Amino acid sequence: MAETLKTVIGVFKLRIAVAIMFSAMAGVAVAPGEVPEAWRLVVLAVATILSAGAAGAFNQYAERDLDRRMPRTKGRPFATGAYSTGPFWLSIILVVLAVSVAMAVWALNLWVAIHLFLGAFVYGVVYTVWLKRRTAWNIVWGGLAGSFAVLAGASAVDPALSPAPIILALVLFLWTPPHFWSLATVLHKEYAAARVPMLPVVVGDARTAQITLCHTVALVALSLVPYWFGLGWIYLVCAAAGGVLFVERSIALVRDPGPGRASQNFRASLLQLTLLQLGAVLDRLILG
Repeated sequence: MAETLKTVIGVFKLRIAVAIMFSAMAGVAVAPGEVPEAWRLVVLAVATILSAGAAGAFNQYAERDLDRRMPRTKGRPFATGAYSTGPFWLSIILVVLAVSVAMAVWALNLWVAIHLFLGAFVYGVVYTVWLKRRTAWNIVWGGLAGSFAVLAGASAVDPALSPAPIILALVLFLWTPPHFWSLATVLHKEYAAARVPMLPVVVGDARTAQITLCHTVALVALSLVPYWFGLGWIYLVCAAAGGVLFVERSIALVRDPGPGRASQNFRASLLQLTLLQLGAVLDRLILG
């Protein structure tokens, strides 16, 4: 039973889904207006996890042939054949997404549901099916998935989006590429062997590091802007602290491009995102 639960959690990429859920909560926190009741926030959290989980499961379903070629992913159940690739799993994935959208409409509003659906669609279809095997810039547009989570959370407060959540959504859009390019640098040989045109495979580690630094500087600069649109000093301190670390690690990657520094930059990106999310929530809870 425990092993089955662990496998299902892996199929639906629940760790990533929870991270996306926290982005939705950050969207709630930065949107001006009255925060919805606690039970509605719980519904938003669950609906976000379900929509992101459905997208993650479809990603593994659609990429089962690629997963077989990479040591990191060859043990996934769709890749091994442990889970069938017929209509059964596709139906489950669609039902999970439909439940997510229905929950959002019922407890919140139509705009929340639309943003959740668009986030899942971008990751599951635009990134996984249309772009990943075709262009080195695949993850740039894939980054919209996290942006829609922020907009979903903000729409739960007010569907007429204000500048702060829109800016934070743009920050998430800029955050995803350097985060994933760092991971792709660590896994350069695996992606090359699988013939997936991730940026390091196409332009090399050194050039990828330079592009990563440019994205990092841009997103860190933009992440400070919400302070001038109503957010307080707690958010500013968290955004600045995480941003300085991320930029410093990105500079180190440019100086020494390769898996070691890329792994450090990948972890720095996660910390920076966590500090942004935490700063937004604490700012709302403590400073109002």
